[in-house]
Amino acid sequence: MPKLDNIVKRIENTTGHRLVNHRFTSIGGGCINSAYKLHTSEHSYFIKLNQPQLLSMFEAEAAGLEEMAALNCVRVPQVICHGQADGHSYLALEYIELSSLRGQANQLLGKQLAQLHQHTQPFFGWHIDNTIGSTPQNNNREQDWLIFWQQNRLEQQLKFTTQNGFGGRLQDKGQRLSNNLHHFFEGYSPSPSLLHGDLWGGNAAADPQGNPVIFDPACYYGDRETDIAMTELFGGFGSDFFAAYQAEYPLDPGYKVRKTLYNLYHILNHVNLFGSGYLGQAESMIEQLLAEI
Repeated sequence: MPKLDNIVKRIENTTGHRLVNHRFTSIGGGCINSAYKLHTSEHSYFIKLNQPQLLSMFEAEAAGLEEMAALNCVRVPQVICHGQADGHSYLALEYIELSSLRGQANQLLGKQLAQLHQHTQPFFGWHIDNTIGSTPQNNNREQDWLIFWQQNRLEQQLKFTTQNGFGGRLQDKGQRLSNNLHHFFEGYSPSPSLLHGDLWGGNAAADPQGNPVIFDPACYYGDRETDIAMTELFGGFGSDFFAAYQAEYPLDPGYKVRKTLYNLYHILNHVNLFGSGYLGQAESMIEQLLAEI
């Protein structure tokens, strides 16, 4: 267990709570950061740690949580503080006892996410860059969604795959897809919705009262279909979730094709993060999309 006295002091200074006889409990489940529960008999906090030079990652995560929290649509952990101390960058959050997302919480999340997506800006992107997993994610502002997705999402991941030794056929077919993206947006002009940005089943749960909670965001303003597509990529969201979302904010019929395009971004990111085990899936998705052109 690392020595985190200065982080504890900063949490005390921010909250006004004395953390006497505090304890740390290691929390597993993440592959990017170290995570701990800091608790006393009266107060509990969730602490993420990483290398000092990665503070910007936590700053962006905090900004995303605060932006979603301000809209009061769906619960997110409250940001306590973040910074550099004790040889780490850190992010301190409200600790929430989480359980699996099911039943009423699943349905309520569909409705609340639809409400979140109705908050828009006049641009695609965000005011800062962030990360998707540990991969840099550019959020340069654009007025045109196709250009934003092409340059800041698809081609950025293809660039990383080449740097990581996965060029060749993947790069050739990926570039062909990028050159023909306009085919997927004929008659469809999405609004720049506030997105969670990394909404897979591991980043959604329920609090003790049965309310949905979402966390670990990679926020920006973009096509809301990207969030919904990712909820389908690895599962974990039931039919009640989708029905509630559709009832609140119906999707365009073209989503059924575009969801593969949007999920390709995440599978390419998995190639870049975890290696060749995802290469075949990425190539198959590209071929499926090229067949639509």
